[in-house]
Amino acid sequence: MTRRLLVTGAAGFIGANFCHYWHARHPGDRLVAYDALTYAGNRANLRALDGVDTFRFVHADIADTACVAGLLREEAIDTIVHFAAESHVDRSIDGPDAFIATNVVGTHSLLKAAREVWLGGTSPVDHRFHHVSTTRSSARSSPMRRLSPRRSPTHRTRPIRQQGGLRLLVRAYHHTYGLQVTTSNCSNNYGPWHFPRS
Repeated sequence: MTRRLLVTGAAGFIGANFCHYWHARHPGDRLVAYDALTYAGNRANLRALDGVDTFRFVHADIADTACVAGLLREEAIDTIVHFAAESHVDRSIDGPDAFIATNVVGTHSLLKAAREVWLGGTSPVDHRFHHVSTTRSSARSSPMRRLSPRRSPTHRTRPIRQQGGLRLLVRAYHHTYGLQVTTSNCSNNYGPWHFPRS
């Protein structure tokens, strides 16, 4: 079965690696790479896919709900793989607004667009919204162990920690509206196209 993917944060380190990986293993799938090209996004990371019939790059912001919804319809997207996120700890302390705008408002924008396009018609579209969360999003604790205030996931105060809240937001769209979602939590990664200060 061929799929039609929208990959957000596609010009970033992990998003770009995912695009190359997916194309190599599923060359018949449509791959729409979507990125605002902020400090960690580099268009050159995807140059090897330029000219591939099944690949398209879109330079846009995930917070633009109308743009996302229009693209989902135009490309008949059935899968969103959501990598776009601000994750640099020092930047989260110095400038938290960008983190809230991208991570919270941007993710909610994607969820709204997906719900509108995939669930808003008379016959819902077979779909998948996959949210890629980070390793720094929750406390390491057994659910059976009593959490002290310092162990609680809500104790973490840096703006980067809102990733835990994003998982709940994504899950809420599943439980409330029926959006088909999955979430993965990656470890710290490094490799080709790694942004030097991440």
